[in-house]
Amino acid sequence: MGFNISKSTENMAQNVLLVWLDSHIKQDQVEYKKNITSLRKIIDTIYIYTNVDDCMQFVEQTKNENVCMIVSGSLGQHIVPRIHNLSQLDSIFIFCGNKQYHEQWAKNWSKIKGVYTHIGSLCHHLKQSAEDCEQNAVTSFSLVSTNIDASSMNLDQLDPMFICTQIIKEILLGIKFEQKDILDFTRYCRKIFETHSEQVKTFENDYRQRQIPIRWYTTESFLYPMLNRALRLLNIDVIIKMGFFISDLHREIDELFTDTANSQEIFTVYRGQGIFKDEFQKICHTKGGLIAFNNFLFANTVENVSMGFAQRALANPDMIGVLFTMKIDTQQSTTPFALIQDQDKQILFTMHTVFRIRDIKQIEHETKRLFRVELELAGDKNDQYLHILTKRIREETFPNSDGWNRLGEVLLALGKPKQAEEVYQSLLQQEADESKHGWIYNQLGKCKHEQEEYKEAIRFFKKSIAIQQQIDPLNHSSLASTYTNIGNTYYKMNASAKALKYYENALEINQQSLSPIHPSLASSYNNIGMVYNMMNNYSKALSFYEKALVIQQQSLPPNHPDLAMSYNNIGLIYENMKDYTNAYSYCEKAVMIGEQSLSSNHQNLEIFRKNYDRVKNSC
Repeated sequence: MGFNISKSTENMAQNVLLVWLDSHIKQDQVEYKKNITSLRKIIDTIYIYTNVDDCMQFVEQTKNENVCMIVSGSLGQHIVPRIHNLSQLDSIFIFCGNKQYHEQWAKNWSKIKGVYTHIGSLCHHLKQSAEDCEQNAVTSFSLVSTNIDASSMNLDQLDPMFICTQIIKEILLGIKFEQKDILDFTRYCRKIFETHSEQVKTFENDYRQRQIPIRWYTTESFLYPMLNRALRLLNIDVIIKMGFFISDLHREIDELFTDTANSQEIFTVYRGQGIFKDEFQKICHTKGGLIAFNNFLFANTVENVSMGFAQRALANPDMIGVLFTMKIDTQQSTTPFALIQDQDKQILFTMHTVFRIRDIKQIEHETKRLFRVELELAGDKNDQYLHILTKRIREETFPNSDGWNRLGEVLLALGKPKQAEEVYQSLLQQEADESKHGWIYNQLGKCKHEQEEYKEAIRFFKKSIAIQQQIDPLNHSSLASTYTNIGNTYYKMNASAKALKYYENALEINQQSLSPIHPSLASSYNNIGMVYNMMNNYSKALSFYEKALVIQQQSLPPNHPDLAMSYNNIGLIYENMKDYTNAYSYCEKAVMIGEQSLSSNHQNLEIFRKNYDRVKNSC
C-alpha cells in the first residue's frame, strides 16, 4: 500500500518529489514524524509505500517530475534492479541499520547515492540531489529550425511553448497588478504549503512593502521551484496567480540591464546542467537554429563553476552533461539580463530569452556524455529571422484580444484545451460583470468540446445562450456562433437530429444578420450539409454544400483552403452517390487548391490526396 502525506502531483510546487519505501514504516511513531519533518524541509511532496509493486507502479507512472527515492536495505535489493533504468528516477538513498552489508550490493547501481543509518546525513545528501534536479528541470526550452521562411511559416510548425511563453510575457507586461494579487497568491500558497507557512507570511509582508522580486527569486524559498515548474509545464493557473511576480521580476531585470550593458559590450557566460538524451538530440538536430529558454535562467561568468554542474549530471546514465557557452553582445541585443551577485558573478536572464545555436562540441570525458553547446544571444538588432518570426507570431495570435482572453484563444488554437480551460476558469472568477460571463461560458464549452467532454461542453454552451438571450438581440451573430458550437458538439456525439436543429437555428440568425455572400453564412450551409451526409440524405447534403460553395466562390480568394474543403465535401457526396466522374472532378480541384494554400504535410491536404486517389481508382 501507499499514501501521500502532502499533496497530489498536480499541486506540487517543486520539480522533484520523494518516494519512501519501507515495509516497517509506522505513521504513529515519534521517530517517523521527526524524520518526515526533516525531509519535507527539502522536498515538500512525499509518498510513502510499504509494498514494492505499488511503489514501482507509482514511479513508473510519474512523468512530469524527477523522483528521489528512500528505500530500506531489504526492499532495495528487490526494487532497485526493476526501476533503476527509469529516466524519471533521479537518485536512490538506502536507509537501513546495517550499512556495511548493504553497501556491498548498492555499489553496483549508479543511481544509489549512498547507504545511510542516520536521517541527518541522508538529508544532507538528499538536499544536493534535489538542488541538482531543480537545476536540470529549470531549463525548459523550445527549438525553432531556421530552414523554413519565417514570413510564411505556419504557426502549427512551431513548438507551442515558443509561442505561449512569448504571448504570456507580452500579456503580463500589459497588465496593471494590484495589492490584492499578492494577497490572492499568498492565500493560494497557504493552501498548498505546510512547511513554508512562515516563509509565505514573511513574503506577503515583505513584498507588499518593498517589492524586491530578484531577492526573493534568488534566495532559498518556495518561489524559485514553484515558478520554474509552472513555466516548464505551462501550468496556467499558477502562472496567472504568479503574474504580478513574473512581471515585477522582468521589470527589475530590465532596470538592471542598462547598468550591466553599459559596463561591458561583449562577454561570455556559462550554464552547466544535465539534459535527457532525447532532448539533447533535438538540440543537435536544430544546430544553426534558435533555442528559447522558456523560464528565467541563471548563468555564471566563471566556467569552472558551471562545468561542475554539467559533470555532476553524468552520475545519471540517462542524462547528457551540457555546458552552455553563451556569447552576449550588449550592443546588438535588447533582451534584458542582469548581473545579480557580484561575488558569485551570476547572470539572470528574463523568461523567453532566445539564443542561436552556433556549434555543438564533445568535451573529452570517459563517459562520452559531456558536451559544449555554443550559443549567441539573439535579438531584434542582430537576428533578422527572429525579428520576422516574432512579428509574425504577434500578427497571428489574436492581437485584437486583450489580456488573458488572448492567451485562452491562442491555447485553443494550438490544441491545448486543458490549459485554455484554466485561463477561462480564472477569468470567470475574476470577472464581476455577469453579462460578460456568456462569452466565457462559450469558451469553456469549446475547451470541453476539444477534450471530448461533450456533455460538459453542451452544459457550458447552454449557460452561454441563457445569458446572451438576456443581453443581445435574438439575431445577434454571437448567438449564432454559440448555436453552431452546440451543433458541432452534437455532431461529434452522432446526435444528428439535435445537431441539425442547432445548425438551422444558427443559419436562421445568419440569414437575417449577415450579407448574402458572408463566409459565415457559407459555414452554416456547410454544417447542415455535413449532418445530411451523416443521415445518408445525399441529395440534401449536396444542395447545402453547393450553396456554401457559391458563396465562397464570390467571397474568398480562388486558392483559399475553405474552397478546397468544399470541393472535397462535394466530391465525397458524388462518390456516395456512385457518380465517380463528378467525384473525381471535385476531389481533383480540392487537391489543386490544397497544394497552393496548405503546407506539404498539412493534415487536410493528406486527406484530400487520399480521397482523390481512392475516387480516381474507382473511375
